[in-house]
Amino acid sequence: MGEYVELSGVRTWYETEGDGDPLLLLHGGFCTNDTWGAQRPDFAAKYRVYLPERRGHGHSPDTAGPLTYRDMADDTAHFLESVVGGPAHLVGWSDGGIVALLVAIARPDLVRKVVAIGANFRPSPEILADPAMLGHMTPDSPGLAPFRDMYTAVSPDGPDHWPVVADKLVEMFSTQPTISPEDLARISAPTLVLVGDDDMMTLEHTIDLYRAIPGSQLAVVPGSSHALPLERPAQVDRIILDFLGNEPIPTMLPVRPERRAQEASASSGAA
Repeated sequence: MGEYVELSGVRTWYETEGDGDPLLLLHGGFCTNDTWGAQRPDFAAKYRVYLPERRGHGHSPDTAGPLTYRDMADDTAHFLESVVGGPAHLVGWSDGGIVALLVAIARPDLVRKVVAIGANFRPSPEILADPAMLGHMTPDSPGLAPFRDMYTAVSPDGPDHWPVVADKLVEMFSTQPTISPEDLARISAPTLVLVGDDDMMTLEHTIDLYRAIPGSQLAVVPGSSHALPLERPAQVDRIILDFLGNEPIPTMLPVRPERRAQEASASSGAA
């Protein structure tokens, strides 16, 4: 069961389960918390899991005006302050990953570790492996039918509001996010970039994201798409829990400059 919290005029639905250090699960665009069904048991066995549904998604009503990633990141920061009461691990999928990155940039004091699954830092027309995909995202399109069903089943705005939200989201995808490599370089939280080998954005873009975040780690899950948490749940959960619960192991042949510096420092400390 869940409940609502008022966050600066945004009535936000969230659910909680488990005990331990706080961990936020941030769903993707068009989605609800239902899409985390394969992750919740494993994560709740080790963490206090919080699942907020962002404005215009799931049980959370839409707000006036366009939808923006930065507004959603501000909402998430307010949620961390008001509900969680401090920093947490952020695990975000797709749009949720973008939100997690923005929070890590703007509010490092509220972030422990970040897992960005299938996330992008530039607008969809620039980074989609199949740019024509965006043009097929119309409210009544067959491809959006599962998302439409999720929305109409629980939205307090009613099923007639689906076309409004769908159009807002497609407009957001078309023009946002616009995160610069310089902004990504400000992320100080340990970060895992996780992606399917056949994801919606190009692998080249994902590698650019990984390279822009200092000390980040990269995991490419074979035989998976943008829906990798649903397609490979055991493998995805294992990768994420290992990253969240452990410190990086020393590597024998580090190449990235920041990793060489970290391991040289660790060796000096050990000596």
